[in-house]
Amino acid sequence: MPSDTSAAMPYSGRKAGALTFSALFTLESLVRSLNAGVLSVQAYELLGTSRNVSIIMTMSALAVLATTLMLPFVLRRTRRRWTYTLGIAVSMSAALFLASHTVLGQAAGTYLRSAGASVMNVTLSLYILDHIHKSDYARVEPMRLSFSTLSWTIGPSLGLWLYTNHGPVVAQMAVLAAGVTLLSFFWIIRLADPAALPSGTLQPFNPLKNVGRFIAQPRLRLAWSIACARSVYWSSLFIYGPIMLIESGLSKTESGYLISASQIILPLALVSGYVARRVGVRTVIATAFGVISVSSVAAGLFGANVPVVSIIFLLMAAVGATALDGVGAIPYMRAVKPRERREMTSVYRTFIEISDLLPGIIFAFVLTVLPTQTVFVLVGLLSIFMAFVTWKHLPKSL
Repeated sequence: MPSDTSAAMPYSGRKAGALTFSALFTLESLVRSLNAGVLSVQAYELLGTSRNVSIIMTMSALAVLATTLMLPFVLRRTRRRWTYTLGIAVSMSAALFLASHTVLGQAAGTYLRSAGASVMNVTLSLYILDHIHKSDYARVEPMRLSFSTLSWTIGPSLGLWLYTNHGPVVAQMAVLAAGVTLLSFFWIIRLADPAALPSGTLQPFNPLKNVGRFIAQPRLRLAWSIACARSVYWSSLFIYGPIMLIESGLSKTESGYLISASQIILPLALVSGYVARRVGVRTVIATAFGVISVSSVAAGLFGANVPVVSIIFLLMAAVGATALDGVGAIPYMRAVKPRERREMTSVYRTFIEISDLLPGIIFAFVLTVLPTQTVFVLVGLLSIFMAFVTWKHLPKSL
């Protein structure tokens, strides 16, 4: 079993607190949010149907999954600051491909955007695990999410407005500007960073062994399942929400308002953190899944026929998803062993790729014969199942 090498390695830079990580995550969110609405709308324009969009998203998720599982190989040989910098650079390169407004550019940009987000997410999670005490997770995570509200409220609508009124090149220039800002801020704060291991001390790297070790731990499996189900809702909202509204007759810009509106409520994550500290994480997570379930099914039933009502229910589901965002990572943070953080965090992060990959495969078949709104009925059924699993298996004392 690997030892906790990172804990023994020398650090350079300075320790950081919740405020620093919240500011960094806000800028990182801006880079991703500016393309949140553009990605699916541009794909729908280029590919013609929601089924084809599902196919390209599934192919991208499969490629990003392999990338994420290989991240420990990079993290064991490279300082985290350079890994995080690589993530920013990859995200910016995605903007260049998306600006081409071609099917090939769309495919490459979709992959690179998700791959860059994966690299940044894993690296930032490791920074937080090193810098923040586990007793503060219920305070830090909701705060970090709440700070990003501004980015996720402005970004999707601004990106789609630029795309609709000024074209794909101008829209992606905004992403590049945000990327430069993030890169500058990251190097200014210069986080304390463990040195990379000398090559002579490295054990052979086997990503499948890491996956096996992760699966062997029930608490990690449950934490991953909670995160994956939560991500399925957000992924479905960001990809299929705008498409459903466009099919109902709303404009591209108006469809982007749905995503921005769903992000205005992110400060409610602070409330979920407060409640979790008093009634327990299990109660908050199970209740949040229940809210997502009822609201998503209702949104799917009304669908493109009554878009205003569908929007209301999708936003209600977003309230539940936001509550999950505030505390959903806590089961993993408290379950992972310090000596396995680097390897297990990379496996844990695959919940994002799997939440795109498996639903994408299912949706590609379902949308061949059923309308786009069916996606949200399926999301609701998954959420009620997770509410039951969470209530039954998550420790009450968490």
